Amino acid sequence: MGIPLSRKVGRGGARRIPAVNPQHFRNVLGRYAAGVVAVTAIDPRGGEPCGLAVGSFASVSLDPPLVSFCVSETSTSWPRLRAAETLCVNVLADHQRQVCERLAAPGGDKFAGVSWTPSPGGAPVLDGALAWIDCVVVAEHPAGDHVIVVARVTGLDRYDDGDPLVFFRGSYGGFRP
Repeated sequence: MGIPLSRKVGRGGARRIPAVNPQHFRNVLGRYAAGVVAVTAIDPRGGEPCGLAVGSFASVSLDPPLVSFCVSETSTSWPRLRAAETLCVNVLADHQRQVCERLAAPGGDKFAGVSWTPSPGGAPVLDGALAWIDCVVVAEHPAGDHVIVVARVTGLDRYDDGDPLVFFRGSYGGFRP
């Protein structure tokens, strides 16, 4: 679908929005530090855990409790997650970089060697995550080369203490207050 290149601006008619170089866009927005989460579920087709890493997670609403995250349209993991009854958003700790990289990589057994326990909704809570948030998808909105997923929170809690995993300028790191 995408966003149109022009839009109405007052009485003057349409204004042309200039093209932006994708690499420049990535470099500039990379200066915005983002927390990293892992979205996990149990694939209903095979009963195996599945998941992906996300750097675009946000709280949307308190009433009803809603969160959002963005997923690439080319993701091979999202169709498996979407099919699950419950998703779990795991807030990753700074010591979970390898787990994040494993979940961000395409294909393979992303959960090999990854310890987890089921959330109350049944989705994987990764050992060492700072918090978990069980949720169900309520809407998906096409947005360029991604999909914005909106999910209703059904349960959540703190899980482990520590500092968050942060993504900044193309690298993972931590945050120390």
